[in-house]
Amino acid sequence: MSRRVGALVSDRGVPVRAVLPAGAVSAYRSGASAPWIAVGAVALLGATAAPVRDVRRLRARSAG
Repeated sequence: MSRRVGALVSDRGVPVRAVLPAGAVSAYRSGASAPWIAVGAVALLGATAAPVRDVRRLRARSAG
């Protein structure tokens, strides 16, 4: 049960972290430095990797 809750929590982080790249692009257009876009992309990549990892763990536990 706790693994399912953990997967649900990490799944909810994806939309929250998707705001960071959008804000980074907006800041870049306003004159901020370019590394903000890279930071936003890395955060989004990390946010999408966590739910994928959690779902794989859940499927491995239920199959085996």
